[in-house]
Amino acid sequence: MKQITVKVIDPVGLHARPATVAVGLASKCACNVTIEFNGNAKTMKSIMGVMSLGIPTQAEVVISCDGADEEAAIVAIEEGLRKEGVIA
Repeated sequence: MKQITVKVIDPVGLHARPATVAVGLASKCACNVTIEFNGNAKTMKSIMGVMSLGIPTQAEVVISCDGADEEAAIVAIEEGLRKEGVIA
């Protein structure tokens, strides 16, 4: 399993557009991708799961990838979210 801890910097947190970006990136991965906030973890491949966490701006979250392409997946997700200005 590969994981990273990042800070959400999007002004609205991880809701609506930023959540859609996150889910789109995770959905391209063959491995399991989860996002954890305040001790609650959800699959990052579900828009409802991600939005149900209520992740505000400046929150720290843990993104985990577990499976065959986990190394490439964690890099792609982190780079994609940084490029879109969702995380720092």
